[in-house]
Amino acid sequence: MSALLVTGANGQVGFELQRSLAPLGKIIAATRAEMDLSDEASILSVLREHKPAIIVNPAAYTAVDRAESEKGQAMAVNATAPGVLARWAADNGAYLVHYSTDYVFDGMKADPYVESDAVNPQSVYGESKWLGEEAVRSAGANHVILRTSWVYGHHGNNFLKTILRLAQERSALNVVADQIGAPTSAALIADVTRRIVDIVSGSNTPDVSGTYHLSAEGKTSWHGYAAHIVREASAKNFNLALTLDALKPISTAEYPTPAKRPHNSRLDCAKLTGGFGLDLPAWQEGVTEVIARLSPASS
Repeated sequence: MSALLVTGANGQVGFELQRSLAPLGKIIAATRAEMDLSDEASILSVLREHKPAIIVNPAAYTAVDRAESEKGQAMAVNATAPGVLARWAADNGAYLVHYSTDYVFDGMKADPYVESDAVNPQSVYGESKWLGEEAVRSAGANHVILRTSWVYGHHGNNFLKTILRLAQERSALNVVADQIGAPTSAALIADVTRRIVDIVSGSNTPDVSGTYHLSAEGKTSWHGYAAHIVREASAKNFNLALTLDALKPISTAEYPTPAKRPHNSRLDCAKLTGGFGLDLPAWQEGVTEVIARLSPASS
């Protein structure tokens, strides 16, 4: 069986990838302690030791606000490291799956973004991820770049788990209502990745290299997302202090952050679904599933 390297194995997507990719080959699950993406020597050491046929790179610097003051670290992990992985892949005949973000866009478009839309990142994080994409493309390796958005899962820290915690601690909460996107589960990202890896590792593989958008179906605001979390948590017997009436919508201007967020994070996924024969679920499905896994009744 082929060796598959998964970076960021302790992250949300990395954790799910170990499950989804396990039937396809030997998984080399590299944590930050084992592969430091801010250190080229560390990256190359792992690659040379394991010689993976497929590299799957969900590892990233994702502290969006902190990146504004830690630009060097964000650039090292998000911009430089993908290029190191891609050049090694090109030189050694490996395939690279890399993940990017809706933050490469400025969020000003009225409709969902397609892959060919002009980028215009508004934050250090967004800029670093765009430069990482470009580094992968310029290396000449066979690759797929998956841009995704609003990622969550039952493993790791994310908006869903933060809202669950706050809903149990607070009787009132304000959440931004004028940023729109589609919450996308780490499990969905991992399952789509398995489909892609299964295709590219087969014989007579079609040329599918390129950039694709991947998010769950539908749209909501952060406030709408939080409301769904509260409703589902109540139904799953979480002990909530927060009621829906006390979950108040606010504007982005009322909740300033160091990094600018896109107002529109919607991604058009037609290229992905058509190219790989996929149907993507409604965003509510994955949220409900993760809440069920986290519920008191499941522990």
